[in-house]
Amino acid sequence: MRTPLLLLSCLVIWLGTSAQSFLEFGAQNAVWTNYQVGGSFQAGGRSVPQLSIGDSFNNELVDAEIALNIAGYQHVNPGKLPHGEFVAKPYRLWTRYSNQQLEIRLGLQKINFGSADLLRPLMWFDHLDPRDPLQQTDGVWAALGRYYFLNNANIWLWLIYPENKRRTWELLPSDQTFPEWGGRVQHPLGNGEVAMSFHRRNVNQTAIKTPGDESVVAEHRFGIDGKWDWLLGCWFEATIKQSAISVDNYRNQRMLNIGTDYTFGLGNGLHVTVEQLFVSFAPEIFASTIENSTFSALSISYPKSIFDQLNLITYYDWTSSQAYTFASWKHQFKHIDMHLLAWVNPEVYRIPTQEQAGLNFAGKGIQLMIVYNFSKRNNKNQND
Repeated sequence: MRTPLLLLSCLVIWLGTSAQSFLEFGAQNAVWTNYQVGGSFQAGGRSVPQLSIGDSFNNELVDAEIALNIAGYQHVNPGKLPHGEFVAKPYRLWTRYSNQQLEIRLGLQKINFGSADLLRPLMWFDHLDPRDPLQQTDGVWAALGRYYFLNNANIWLWLIYPENKRRTWELLPSDQTFPEWGGRVQHPLGNGEVAMSFHRRNVNQTAIKTPGDESVVAEHRFGIDGKWDWLLGCWFEATIKQSAISVDNYRNQRMLNIGTDYTFGLGNGLHVTVEQLFVSFAPEIFASTIENSTFSALSISYPKSIFDQLNLITYYDWTSSQAYTFASWKHQFKHIDMHLLAWVNPEVYRIPTQEQAGLNFAGKGIQLMIVYNFSKRNNKNQND
């Protein structure tokens, strides 16, 4: 990663010494405390300072963003020694060239797409949690290009540096000797849009391979999604993952999400979202399934006032007959947001795509979070 970091550093220095059109500094700062039934207690905090700098000319823009993730927590369990963690690492570190139809971005960035909201088969490169008040997710080291046609169609191409860790929906980490790559084509259709996505990577299966098997095998993902606004909002996401890993039953994964939402004219407007996710594994792409999972999700949000937002999110695992319920209240002050979250969940957390949440939201508990967002922008004319 030294070469992208060096190039980005040089660009930031150049922008900083030129007559840049803007310089913006901000930070998202949060502190929280958790209490879980049984006496478990956690307190923590996170700060994400961010610097954005750019120079515009005609209808073109060259800009860059640097952000850090500085976080820590302390966890106390009855009868056990307290334990905690502290982390300080890059959160975003990218540079970009863009004009009215083209965007090229290089560095540590967020790449996400798709039509679903709660249970997303196309969560390939992020792990955004719909219940997270901060809406934070780690990025990927990548080169991303997007071209927007005049009819609102667009095409994406990406090249990703493989990391030795699992991302969402991945059973095994990537092999780091060859980059991942893929793309996406999105096109208007009626009063909505439809898109097709593709991604290829090499999988490191050293941990599960048997004698005679290769350590590195290929994996291909195909996705299709669409979203329309009729009387109801309607969408779908479907993906197929094919690989040659040693575990036959998990070589092929198929997922389908169907969702809808509607805002009822009750009070200030009651917004309801419903999604259904089907997940299956099979030794061959069109073979009978070996393992199936079905999840339902319901989200209800209500703006009690311009300062208060109430939310309820419920997941149901039909395979294990278990329900997960989260309720939250957000109140906005002048410069501060306060979030109060309560949950009633099983002790063993099985919601797909939310593995980290299982560490914090298993069982029954409550969380109080205070968030302070700061931003200051300085615009500078070319002749200043």
